Amino acid sequence: MTNPDEIVGAPNPLQGEALEWVIRLTSGAATARDADALQQWRAQSPAHAEALAEAVALRRTLRQAVLELDTQPDDDVRSAVVVPMPLRQRAKAVIGRRALIKGAIAASVAGYMVARPPLGLWPSLAELTADYRTGVGEQRRIALAQGIALQLNTQTSVAVRPAAHERVVELITGEAAVTADAAASQRVVLAAGNGRTSATRASFTVRRNDDGACVTCVDGAVQVEHRGQIVSLAAWQQVTYTEREFGSVIAVDPTVAAAWRDGLLVFHDTPLNLVIEEVNRYRPGKIVLTGSELGGRLVNGVFHVDRVAGIIDQLRQLGVTVTILPGGIVLVS
Repeated sequence: MTNPDEIVGAPNPLQGEALEWVIRLTSGAATARDADALQQWRAQSPAHAEALAEAVALRRTLRQAVLELDTQPDDDVRSAVVVPMPLRQRAKAVIGRRALIKGAIAASVAGYMVARPPLGLWPSLAELTADYRTGVGEQRRIALAQGIALQLNTQTSVAVRPAAHERVVELITGEAAVTADAAASQRVVLAAGNGRTSATRASFTVRRNDDGACVTCVDGAVQVEHRGQIVSLAAWQQVTYTEREFGSVIAVDPTVAAAWRDGLLVFHDTPLNLVIEEVNRYRPGKIVLTGSELGGRLVNGVFHVDRVAGIIDQLRQLGVTVTILPGGIVLVS
């Protein structure tokens, strides 16, 4: 007789280990040390990386299935039970199924801590499946192909996607710059959310945000495609898009828009709340503005991304109260 496990197809040892890692990180008790250990495990071989990507995809599929089942009315749930049974047993079956669904949803809520780690204490599952990523305050340059270079800003993760006639990179989190010069033999595409930015000979940056991305053309010309619409950008033009729509094309200050590529943060009459939001991307911990009335204070300054601690001294010069707590937490009031 055939073993039922053989029909289903039991996972190989590597897939089993990958599933164990995903379960551990979605347990709600994951630590930064766990994330580091997983990174080391994933880096052992391409097979390890592939197994982890498959395990993450499986978790997403199962989570979506659970959410879809939970939207079914009780009649649909009962109709799925095709074996006749007494009324009491059928009631227990429905209740048990609901409890199972709710339990799965509760587990997925715990997994939210991994999907969106608090204060960026460890990378999300999506980031862990990236081909390249940077840590806090780290920048990195990558030669993708002849004539095509990629520069990653702080806390950025990207994945290279296979394509026949173009070089496609997905920006999972963070911010990246692409340069395609005359030696490039392929069109380069940087996908972010529901949008794609492409060029043959150009230099541009794309930054992910919560509901879309911001695209800036630095040199040449680029095309931004989103939900069937295409917007063309020339040098030092910028456009943002959300999940639903494009914003307006605007002109940007060359000394500010791409200063990070030279390792600088430049602020010209920038509200304090936006300055803090930007600086938080480059330093461990978090600066928290506790007085909302301070957010509109204008700030001017130039900071090196590897020396952003200097912002603390400038904050004091603004006459605000700065309280430094363990773990890199700074309260500004």
